[in-house]
This record gives sequence, structure tokens and C-alpha cells, in this order.
Amino acid sequence: MREKENGVLVLDAGDLLFKKFSNAVPENELKMVTQKAQLIIESFNLMRYDALGVGDDDLALGKEFLLEMSKKARFPFLSSNLLDEESGNLLLQPYIVKEINGLRIGIFSLLSPDVFTGQADPRKKGLAFRPPIETAQNMVKELQPKTDLIILLSHLSYPKDVELAQKAIGIHLILSSHTGIHLTYPPPIRNTIIVQTAPKGMYAGKLDLVLHNNESAFYNTMTKRAVENNLNNLNNRLNSPQASEAEKAQWRKAKEEAERSLEQFHGKNEFTNVILPLNEQVKDHPDILKMVEECKQKYPETGKSPSPSSPPTKGGEILFK
Repeated sequence: MREKENGVLVLDAGDLLFKKFSNAVPENELKMVTQKAQLIIESFNLMRYDALGVGDDDLALGKEFLLEMSKKARFPFLSSNLLDEESGNLLLQPYIVKEINGLRIGIFSLLSPDVFTGQADPRKKGLAFRPPIETAQNMVKELQPKTDLIILLSHLSYPKDVELAQKAIGIHLILSSHTGIHLTYPPPIRNTIIVQTAPKGMYAGKLDLVLHNNESAFYNTMTKRAVENNLNNLNNRLNSPQASEAEKAQWRKAKEEAERSLEQFHGKNEFTNVILPLNEQVKDHPDILKMVEECKQKYPETGKSPSPSSPPTKGGEILFK
């Protein structure tokens, strides 16, 4: 998947292993969902994922099964605020630091207790949670001296991510999840970019970052493109022989404002966000396809769910789900 790519991070913000079970997994489905979870981990190993932020549905078979899967994965399971209730210790690795093309990138993860169905939710058994916003603020303090860029794999929900971006200053990018909305043109919130795609593995997000300086601010290249298009339209209108002088005076003023807007983008860091459908046009990794077919033959009902596909690969690109 990534042999020909440089400067790539491939990340997932959670709900990877299972569909949503409102109650305990039925006994007659246990073997099937276990096999499917293992297949997904093997597939992600082949796709060389960099990290997974744990979601509520990843705990459908409990914390011990999650820990077992984390040992089989060749990428880290991250959670900065998920605790073992008995010991009070973090259940998983809180963060990693990756160096990509000389850029030090800190990646951490948060899971909100609010995304569960309540105190009786079996997925919460044996678990406790540190407050997400307080944890995020502490993680920023810890990671800032060690990194150039900080990424949060968030399983809080989009409204909570917006709130966090306003309170935990210093996070450059939030890969948002749980609410399953398309954020095709994400506006930065206090210098934090929040991106998210629809659920169930139907899409992958591709975020390109271009850094011109060490500042934390980024602008969306689509915003600049819109200003450039507006400026071209204004120039065409000004060259129109049918335009009156009064109209041209208004357009000259608008042109000056557009030119000033373009100047503000000069030398600043930029990003482009694209959401890609993972459909039949995306070529499956042959080894993954073989495993999926074997699983479908063993458990025909698994054919009803989308099979894990090898997402398209993407200095400075981030693929996320």
C-alpha cells in the first residue's frame, strides 16, 4: 500500500473492530464477531496503519479482548484517558511520536464516557475515564516540547471536538469520529483543523498539509481558490465594455478587498481535505481479499457488512477513517 509513498500517516479514530451492539454480544454471534475482528486487525497490519484511537464499539467484547487484539496489531492502540478501574492505570499507550520527513508528530487519543449508553453499558465494565478536556490540556503540555505537530484521534463526537478545540489550545489537527458526518471543507477553529468522514468504512479522508513556517495556523486551500476565482470574475467584469463607471467603481473596490485577502495567505501553512469513497473502484490488497473471502465462506452472514478494503495511500499526507 505504501511502498511508493513518503510523508504519509494512516490513522483511525475508532469503532474499528465491531458493529454497534446495544447489549452484550449474543452467544451465537461470538465466534463470528471474534473472527471478523481478527481479520480486520490482520488487514490493517497489511495496510501498515500507524495508529488506532480506541472507540466505544471496540470494547464490545470487553477490555481483555481489546488488549488481546492490541498485542496482535503491528500498530499501537492509543487512549490517553481510558483507565483500568481496578488499578487506576492507563489501559493503553497514551501517545506516540512519529517523525515524518523531519517533522515530529505527536499523536494521542481520547474516548468520552458520554458516547456509551449509560452506566449499565457492558462495554464500560472494569473501566474508568479521565476528563477528556483536562487530559487534552495535559497532553498538549507534554507533547509540545517533543513535537512540531500534534494530532488528536478523537472519539468524543463532533460537538465535543469543537468545544475541545476552543479550550485545549495547541492541537493542530483533530481526527473526529463517532458522529459520522462528512466534513469536506473543514474550517479551522482557533487554529485547529477538525476532519471527519461517514462511518462503516465507506470513505477514507485524505488530508494534505503543506508547511511554510513553524506557526500553528493553517488555511484551507479551497478558501484561497474561492478568492482567486472571485478575483478572476471581477477582472472579467472590469474589462467588460458594457459596464458602467458606477459598476466598475464597485468592482474595483471588491477587487482591492480580494487582493488583500490573497495577501493574507502568503507564506502561511495550508491544508487540503478530500473524502474518498471506498467502493469497488478501489483495488483490494490480494491478501486481504483472500482473507475476506475465506471469512465470508465460513460465516456467510458477514457478507452483509462492507469488507475491509485497502484504502488509497496518501510531505505531509494523512489518511484517516
